[in-house]
Amino acid sequence: MSYHQFLLFAGAAIILAYWLPRFVSGREPAASALLILAGAACALALPEDPPLFRPIADPEWWEILSEMAVIVALFATGLRLDVVRPFARWAVTWRLLAVAMPLTIGALALVGLAAGYPLASALLLGAVLAPTDPVLAGDVQVGPPTEGGEHPVRFALTTEAGLNDGLAFPFVYLGLAAIAGLTLTEAGDWLAYDLVYRILAGTVAGAGVGWLLGQMVFRWPARNVLAATGSGVLALAGVFVCYGLAELIHGYGFIACFVGGLVFRRLERDHQFHGNLHLFNLAIEHALTAVLLLMVGAALGTYAGDVRWMHAAIAAALVFAIRPLIGWVSLAGTDLPPRERFVTAAFGVRGIGSLYYLAFAAGMAPVAMLADLWLVVLVTIALSAAVHGLSAGAVLAGIRADEDAEGEPEPAA
Repeated sequence: MSYHQFLLFAGAAIILAYWLPRFVSGREPAASALLILAGAACALALPEDPPLFRPIADPEWWEILSEMAVIVALFATGLRLDVVRPFARWAVTWRLLAVAMPLTIGALALVGLAAGYPLASALLLGAVLAPTDPVLAGDVQVGPPTEGGEHPVRFALTTEAGLNDGLAFPFVYLGLAAIAGLTLTEAGDWLAYDLVYRILAGTVAGAGVGWLLGQMVFRWPARNVLAATGSGVLALAGVFVCYGLAELIHGYGFIACFVGGLVFRRLERDHQFHGNLHLFNLAIEHALTAVLLLMVGAALGTYAGDVRWMHAAIAAALVFAIRPLIGWVSLAGTDLPPRERFVTAAFGVRGIGSLYYLAFAAGMAPVAMLADLWLVVLVTIALSAAVHGLSAGAVLAGIRADEDAEGEPEPAA
């Protein structure tokens, strides 16, 4: 496939994926599954697959594009949170991060071991697939800035997706260390450096950049503030600075991007400029996501003959059993009613972040059974896009009905 042929195919596929569902549904279309199908059809129709369709052999572009999509989505996620106080609102989020995610990593690692993976590869499988995705999960998260109506379920899924991509990184490094043979001293270094220092460094870098950017946009100079220009490109600049600074000091850039967007928003919570930034970020995020989903489908079409029942079984176990059950148990004792607790537990969307983690790991060390890990991740993303994407509309309708019924005033930020 030539470059111009790819552009023709990608553009037509994206347009059709967003346009065709409108003939059968009055809700906003869930295009993710259709984009994956279009990519698969393209790969199956081509006599020879280009390197871009083969992440197992050539993951470089997969890492670059998925990294960009995730950091843009994370900053936008922090930016659109209208209300963060009282901090009791975060109780469900902390349960999902501190209980559900480690248990999910452990459960997936056990599944990997049962499937015959070496310990390091099984641990990588858990770390790569455990975090929910801030990109594909947008349909069940809170709305644009200043929109209000942040239902507890949407708030929990938004804040979980904003933080757990970064918090999964220590476990990716643990899997990489296990490949080389982890000693007791190295385990201590992992605990102090990868788990503690890098999380703190990413948080501090993000908070600092978010605060400084907020001052420059909204307050300095007072008579001619930058926010008056309405230039949305500042959102992308903020993403780059947050991520670049955090990585420069060896912190987690994913955490920095979410925290940076969150802190930036808090300085002038109700300013209309946040809407401009959000729309600019959203356009970039959707464009990158559409291309990556086409690539996921194309890779599945390319590797269709290599997919085995075990790959599909692991993906199904995560989507239908592991995440819903662990999520349900981790939320025991919270204030969520049973229906909302189930939705929060079940909607752990898997997506673009998993692509980045696996491509990153593949470039860092020789991973045993790497092809199997890629196939599991690709199948999981396709399954999650289909199941969660097709059901998100009905779930959102129920959540909106709950919001309308509650009719409570917003708490203070």
